[in-house]
Amino acid sequence: MLVKSYAAAVQGITATLVTIEVDCTKGIQFFLVGLPDVAVRESHERIISALRVSGYKFPRYRIVINMAPADIRKEGAAYDLPLAIGIMAAAEEIDASRLGDYVIMGELSLDGSLQAIKGALSIAIQAKEAGFKGLLLPAANAREAAVVEGIDVYGMDNLRQVLEFVDGKSEQQPVQVDAAAEFFTQQASFAYDFSDVHGQENVKRAIEVAAAGGHNLLMIGPPGSGKSMLAQRLPTILPPLTLEESLETTKIHSVAGKMDKGTSLMAQRPFRSPHHTISNVAMVGGGSFPQPGEISLAHNGVLFLDELPEFNRSVLEVLRQPLEERRITISRARSSVEYPAGFMLVGSMNPCPCGYYNHPSRPCLCPPGAVQKYMNRISGPLLDRIDIQIEIVPVPFEKISEQVPAEPSAAVRERVIRARAVQAERFREDPGIFCNAQMTPRLMHKYVRPDDKGMERLRKAMLSLNLSARAYDRILKVARTIADLDDSGQVEAEHIAEAIQYRNLDRESWGMDRGNGGY
Repeated sequence: MLVKSYAAAVQGITATLVTIEVDCTKGIQFFLVGLPDVAVRESHERIISALRVSGYKFPRYRIVINMAPADIRKEGAAYDLPLAIGIMAAAEEIDASRLGDYVIMGELSLDGSLQAIKGALSIAIQAKEAGFKGLLLPAANAREAAVVEGIDVYGMDNLRQVLEFVDGKSEQQPVQVDAAAEFFTQQASFAYDFSDVHGQENVKRAIEVAAAGGHNLLMIGPPGSGKSMLAQRLPTILPPLTLEESLETTKIHSVAGKMDKGTSLMAQRPFRSPHHTISNVAMVGGGSFPQPGEISLAHNGVLFLDELPEFNRSVLEVLRQPLEERRITISRARSSVEYPAGFMLVGSMNPCPCGYYNHPSRPCLCPPGAVQKYMNRISGPLLDRIDIQIEIVPVPFEKISEQVPAEPSAAVRERVIRARAVQAERFREDPGIFCNAQMTPRLMHKYVRPDDKGMERLRKAMLSLNLSARAYDRILKVARTIADLDDSGQVEAEHIAEAIQYRNLDRESWGMDRGNGGY
């Protein structure tokens, strides 16, 4: 008997419907075709054991299985369940009449229990678009898939439950999730808060400006000055995720297998902090079986690179294109996949190898030229994509010992949200532009028009501080964000002055020998 069951293959962050055709005839052979990988071909042994433990026998027939379309590679053990159900239906051990109503996915253990799969949300979206009535998944993935309205999602614990459900011998209740209620409840729950940070007012202001305009940020300071502490609190002042952003972010983490069990939607912006030993592939994604990298896992959130010069230079260089295009394409001989990569880059670094260059009380012990050599580990084109560069000095004891809490994240976040709302209105007719950091030269000419006093101040700064030419655009973009925070339609002289303070590394005197402590 020939029957069809339905599954899905995840490519990038989208799913493609897979039809599993099973034909049982006289004989005892087993054939599996349709470009399955090793894990799919090994499903035969898992299915035999799972059926036996569940009280069923593997049919003694000549079984031919085709997984269509045949030009898409089928990867992973998530096809175990639809293969097992198709085999039992083709052998007439269960009723096949309901198979056409459901997409089925799940990995089988030898005892018949179902293990979690990757990409459940993408599969649910595809199943709905294809017009299926429901989706049968492991219970661990049910809440994640149930956020998709218009399709019944059933969370199953083991193979026996699925067989009895398809055969009509038992009924299951679809999983119900109030995604919107859970989403808005969890949005304001953070483990960190800016009220924990005493002192560093100038740095907190720079972080607020970066959050308000979506600007990339680099913090330079000695060990223990609070760079990592401040970076960890950046997501607490970013605007909350919209439902659309949350859905896209959840799809990426689902495909990568990073979703916690029982989680429906990601309610907070991701914060990714990879170690400096990370490889190119782990950073941007790819591999033999392409998976999202750290830049995609940070989509709609923050990618924090601690000790930036310690990263392999080639790893840093591959960030240049995603920073501009907000996506990454992974190309292979047979196919290519595209992952979103719209993130804020936040870096931190010591000013020199010993860490104490420009320290107010400790001398730098590095030999002459070491600071410039250390800075040269970061290429000019990458620095060119970092709008705000701020130096950090250690917090004095008087500030650390203060008992009065600093300004909380909630207050800062309100100002950031207001500034982002202004930008959303400004760029409503410019597709793909969401914040000031993404402005093109054409948009800068249209929306960033400093007054005469501001232009004169910028001209003097360029000359007196020996600022590089690449600093010009960055200063204007940041000044536009500062004006938005001040509810000012005009970029004024004080906005230009503050923006100039955020271009430390563009000053030609930075890092040069100074005649003491080796300089």
